[in-house]
This record gives sequence, C-alpha cells and structure tokens, in this order.
Amino acid sequence: MEVMMNLNVVVGEDSFPVNVPEDVLTEAVALFDKMDRDMDKGWQMGRFWVEAPTVEQRCQIVADKLLTALSNDNPNLATMMAAYILARMPNTTAVFVATNGEIIETEFERG
Repeated sequence: MEVMMNLNVVVGEDSFPVNVPEDVLTEAVALFDKMDRDMDKGWQMGRFWVEAPTVEQRCQIVADKLLTALSNDNPNLATMMAAYILARMPNTTAVFVATNGEIIETEFERG
C-alpha cells in the first residue's frame, strides 16, 4: 500500500490538497538538490534579492512555483513542488501562499 503525505495549499479563500506519495520524497532527491544549487546563487523574492535563501525562504520560492503549477493545471509539477516543501520542512501541513507578488509573505503551518 502506497503511503501518501498531504500538503494543504491555501490560496486566498480556496484550499487545494496536494497528495504526495512518500516514495517521491526519496526518488526526487537529485532534483531537490539541483533546485537547491540553483537557489544557492541567490533569488529574487518579490521586491527583494536574497543572496543566500534560508530553508524557509527556499520553501517560499517553491510554494510560488507550486501556485503556478496549480494555476496551470499541472498536477505532476504541483506534486513535485509539494514534495520539495515536505522534504525540506518535515511536518508541514499547510502552506498559505501569498498572491500579492510578495513571496516572503507566504507562511507555513506545521503539525
């Protein structure tokens, strides 16, 4: 039986549950490491350039990509982005994605 992890993505008044098969967390390690190497170079977060994003800031960046995946009806990308968040910030149950362009206002709920 496949074990699923869930991440609830909250966008304004809407909520989108993203189910992540547990094996994706281990199978995507190389992809997640590549994403980290890309973010190691710094990242534009809304109006601010962040030279060395923290783990939480990296998850905020990924949550923005997750929002785009949901908006574009791309469930595979949404699952991968949710998996990154769950891998980097274990016990995260929900992400409240900022929709005002300020990635740094995205918040996480941990259980």
